[in-house]
Amino acid sequence: MTLKKPDDVVNRIRREAKAVHDRIRKGDKPTMKLPIRALANVRYKPDPGYFELRGKNKVRTLTVGTVRTFAQTLKMLAMSRELVRTDRHSTKREAYYQAYNWGEAAFAAQEESDTVMDDVEAMLALNREKIHFRADEHGGEVAGELVVIDRDRRTRKQIEIDCTRFGSGAYSVPTVVEELSFRTKAKFILAVETKGMFERLVEEDFYDRHHCILVSMGGVPSRACRRFIRRLADEMKIPVYVFTDGDPYGYFNIYRTLKVGSGNAAHLNEFFCVPQARFLGVTPDDIETYKLPTHPLKDVDKKRAMDALRNDPFIRHHKKWQDAMNKMLKMGVRVEQQALAKHGLEYVARVYLPEKLKHVDKFLP
Repeated sequence: MTLKKPDDVVNRIRREAKAVHDRIRKGDKPTMKLPIRALANVRYKPDPGYFELRGKNKVRTLTVGTVRTFAQTLKMLAMSRELVRTDRHSTKREAYYQAYNWGEAAFAAQEESDTVMDDVEAMLALNREKIHFRADEHGGEVAGELVVIDRDRRTRKQIEIDCTRFGSGAYSVPTVVEELSFRTKAKFILAVETKGMFERLVEEDFYDRHHCILVSMGGVPSRACRRFIRRLADEMKIPVYVFTDGDPYGYFNIYRTLKVGSGNAAHLNEFFCVPQARFLGVTPDDIETYKLPTHPLKDVDKKRAMDALRNDPFIRHHKKWQDAMNKMLKMGVRVEQQALAKHGLEYVARVYLPEKLKHVDKFLP
């Protein structure tokens, strides 16, 4: 990821503002051009391995109907410029409250503020961390054979953080991970959907036995978590395996987002996805192989699976995923990671994962 210097970011903001100003000076209606952020405007190719924008844009023209959103966008640009200029950062929630001072341009709700911030990010083609906004979100937890090299915020001296030495806890991924560096001899990264399963594997000494790094995604992985895994995998040149529940949410919202990104953030997928990731489980085949207890698919599960089969460029590209989804729909069931506890608490660490890891070539793409 090529980092933009503060002056570069400020200049990019100025160019957008100047374009609006110049049109007004000419007597034309001011406009803003933004990429359309949706699955319909992305394509997937194995190389480079993530969703890319097709290039369709929407143009926001100043009209009676758009005047409020137009003003909010310009004010958000101004807020970002001041944050970058003064080297401060604002959470998304703080940005929402700062806008209380904008009079009629104030946001009616946090969702409205977040949408405008996403528009600004897409317009500038910069991730929000570079325009000095950050989310109030859990970045993920890490345990295992990894030393994270950070810097003291006050002295700027290097700090080495050994991820095997957190007792019953774990290292928390920070919101911004670009200045981190790593040292490890681990053989692979195992990204785990649930905190409960992550803690089970830590308790069973899985990373000691298999010389790996465990990452708890805590559901849909945050951008910081995805960026952390991507940088770690790229720089240490180690594979990434993903372990989620066996349901459409785990497959598409969690795994697919980690591997290739999303339509909504396609302008940034290059930096916030992990193309080298492979899906370890839990798969529909595992239900039969390991005789796991299941739950019926909900209507929302069926809809999510059918929508993916019809519209998701990643799923449409990979027949193995289509076959897995069709089998799941035919079986009519979903399965949780914790279902492996049917065979004993230690089973997932001592039997299931070791057996799966012997056949990496059979992992779903």
